[in-house]
Amino acid sequence: MFSTRRNRIVLAIGVCVLGAIAAVTGQVLAHRDPGVPAAKDADAAPCRRITSSAPESLGGLSRWDTDAPGVAVWGDRHIVLRCGVTPPGPTEDMCVAVDGVDWVIDSRQTTESRKVVVTYGRVPATQVVFEGGGKTDAALIDLSRLVAPVRQRAHCIDAP
Repeated sequence: MFSTRRNRIVLAIGVCVLGAIAAVTGQVLAHRDPGVPAAKDADAAPCRRITSSAPESLGGLSRWDTDAPGVAVWGDRHIVLRCGVTPPGPTEDMCVAVDGVDWVIDSRQTTESRKVVVTYGRVPATQVVFEGGGKTDAALIDLSRLVAPVRQRAHCIDAP
């Protein structure tokens, strides 16, 4: 009887330990790769430089590690940078210049709680998605410094 009870206790402890290991492993894997797909030209040298130089903190949010090339993520996908996206052509979407970098606000993907911007006139282009109405202005200043070394080939002009 003593042996059976001891076996049950050992088994219960083992199950608890395995459960804890699984939970921790799941958290580590989730923190390493938030599942954002790489863009078509994410392996380009400028994209590797951009993501390797991306700040550890942006807008008060910590950066997540990801195995996807050309991708940087902060917070719980509150800010997602994808380098290597198709550059926008001429557009009537609103364009803003931040520290010498032209950003087009993608009106098709932008909503009240989500803002999508993409660099204009730079190849490869960089897309940034802001979720939840965070402070995009300060983050765009930091991100503009990050993408500024990619040669500017054209400038966008706000449509009347």
